[in-house]
Amino acid sequence: MRRILKILILSSFFINLAAGLFGPIYAIFVEEIGGDLLTAGTAYAIFAIASGSLIFMLGKWEDKVKHQEKLLVFGRFLAVIGFIGYLLIKNPTQLFIVQIIFGIESAIITPAFDSLFSKNLNRKKFASQWGTWESTAAITTGIAAIIGGYIAKEYGFQTLFTIMLIISIFSFLVTLLLIKRIREMLRK
Repeated sequence: MRRILKILILSSFFINLAAGLFGPIYAIFVEEIGGDLLTAGTAYAIFAIASGSLIFMLGKWEDKVKHQEKLLVFGRFLAVIGFIGYLLIKNPTQLFIVQIIFGIESAIITPAFDSLFSKNLNRKKFASQWGTWESTAAITTGIAAIIGGYIAKEYGFQTLFTIMLIISIFSFLVTLLLIKRIREMLRK
């Protein structure tokens, strides 16, 4: 497997770990900030609609962008901002704003990641390399769900959000390695 794919998978591992810590206990947090199940559903809808509508537009634009790895870095930076936002949320309106940030981040990352991943595949191992990424994402998210529930129960959401922020910073730093690797490849 090419080094670029390994870097993409590692960056994805960290961001999936960070997000997975929070996934199954999201609604409990929403209640703690004064929301209810409808608030939780609305917050997720805001994320999904922002992400989905922007992916369509940004995907077309990103086809014309030469350095998609820079978009990945920017997207991972937005994720760090989003995780900082979780530390600051006090009410549902603030949650909605953070979900918009994550929607924009997802819309930037998804086409760029998929494009870079696809461009660097060994065509004879296409399915297994995509399978490596998909299985890593699913297993990481599953393990993170258990860990996140434990951390939130024992230490609270602020501790959980701090850990998520730190992990997202690792994802950002790993993504910076991608730029370095691509520059090395261009020099050859």
